[in-house]
Amino acid sequence: MLDTYWWGHVERISPEAPVPVVLLDKRELRIGGAGNVALNLVSLGAKTSIFSVIGEDEAGKSLDSLMTEQGIDTSYIICSNTRRTTDKMRIISRNQQMMRLDAETTADLLPVAEEALIGRVKDYIVSEKPAVIIFEDYNKGVLTERVITELIAICRQHNVITAVDPKRKNFFSYKGAGIFKPNLKEVKDGLNLLVDEIDTASLHNIHGLLKEQLGHEISFITLSEKGVYYQNKETAAIIPSHLRNIADVSGAGDTVIAVAALLYATTGNIALMAEVANIAGGLVCEEVGTAAINKEKLLNECKILLGKAYEKQLQK
Repeated sequence: MLDTYWWGHVERISPEAPVPVVLLDKRELRIGGAGNVALNLVSLGAKTSIFSVIGEDEAGKSLDSLMTEQGIDTSYIICSNTRRTTDKMRIISRNQQMMRLDAETTADLLPVAEEALIGRVKDYIVSEKPAVIIFEDYNKGVLTERVITELIAICRQHNVITAVDPKRKNFFSYKGAGIFKPNLKEVKDGLNLLVDEIDTASLHNIHGLLKEQLGHEISFITLSEKGVYYQNKETAAIIPSHLRNIADVSGAGDTVIAVAALLYATTGNIALMAEVANIAGGLVCEEVGTAAINKEKLLNECKILLGKAYEKQLQK
């Protein structure tokens, strides 16, 4: 997705309607959506390629250019004349978002586009042998049930770790995934649960319910201001959030899945994965707008908050 920011200031109310008149100061383009996940990975030093279908439009060209400038490999992206590149236009004044306008196509990919996308990912897996592939789902029609099912099967066949940030529409299509990372609202909606008190016992039950339907390896559930929860067949824990000056939660989930996938692929340590991803998600919330994690800032914060328990693995 392309994130467009219109920064301005307000001095009066419009005489035409009871809305503020924003005087434009500057316009800024940023990488959003799955592109922001890729940007977080590159910021942490990982070689990263991105797979998607975007439109043959100005927003798509701008997005491709921005990602290429940041070192993200965009050579596998498919451009389609039947789709529109998602562009989220935000109007901001005094560091507060006043309005958002979305231009996008959300219909499922046509079979020919599905085939092309699956083929490109398969070729990449065979030739590049990646450590991990992240499925970043925004219900925009690219991650269809067929794409999800076939690509997870291919990843399992080639021993590639899969990490999933799901949305409601295809919530239970990610069968056999490695890391399944919904937020609390998504998992409650997906399982149709009415749970008020969130504690270790209720989250353990949620993991069990997810496991029955998905057969995945790791549940990694973000709990907003309460932190994160992780569980696999051996261990489980709630990791509380750290006190932050929250400016904007946009893109925090992108950072969390990027850091979690990379840490787990690198170390295989589920506790370290959850601890560092939890810290990273909090750090980017201190920035206004979508922002990638800063590697040195994250490392320094981890040294302060985690002490020597994981220092050797973090230095890797």
